[in-house]
Amino acid sequence: DNGGSFTLCCVAVDPKNSGVVWLGTGENASQRSAHFGDGIYKSTDAGKTWQRMGLAASEHIGQVLIDPRNSNVVYVAAQGPLWSAGGERGLYKTTDGGTKWERVLHVSDDTGISDIVFDPRNADVIYASSYQRRRAVGQMIGGGPEGGIFKSTNAGKTWTKLSNGLPKDDVGRIALGVDPRNPKRVYALISAKAPRGGRGGVAQVVPDESDGPVV
Repeated sequence: DNGGSFTLCCVAVDPKNSGVVWLGTGENASQRSAHFGDGIYKSTDAGKTWQRMGLAASEHIGQVLIDPRNSNVVYVAAQGPLWSAGGERGLYKTTDGGTKWERVLHVSDDTGISDIVFDPRNADVIYASSYQRRRAVGQMIGGGPEGGIFKSTNAGKTWTKLSNGLPKDDVGRIALGVDPRNPKRVYALISAKAPRGGRGGVAQVVPDESDGPVV
């Protein structure tokens, strides 16, 4: 109630310390009435007090992930401003608990990151979905050629855009999920053109191949 933003998108609890909570601001949707936020907040006392930890120009955060091995490593998927280009848009990573942030995945000034998931058995393996979108008073551009699924096997240092078996046309927002019992199986709910639109793709990602087959 006393923060700088009344619109919130996502919350993440540190798996090693339940008193540490991260909070992303800004609606992670794209309707005309969507309100923007003012960055990422952190609590070290289970939500009693909060401190803003930066990324104020992200405006709309999609997801927050905490490395289960190291509480100081946090990833923030920033969708970026809805009504304009630029801003703090992309996938950001901190290795010091939020003091400094590095953008480890940047597609363009028009395309942000809407979802991120770890491989549950290896947090160095990360999947991220990009979302190209822009809002105007009378129209919404919800998708484009820059949308897709990216994979990193080295904690975000380098990325490969996956393509095998995925829709070839422009895609919109993508939700991701990894099977905890079989991390080779990755689910992607993709907004795309018919007949592929709205279908969940099941990706069988081979460990030594960055771009496994998808059905």
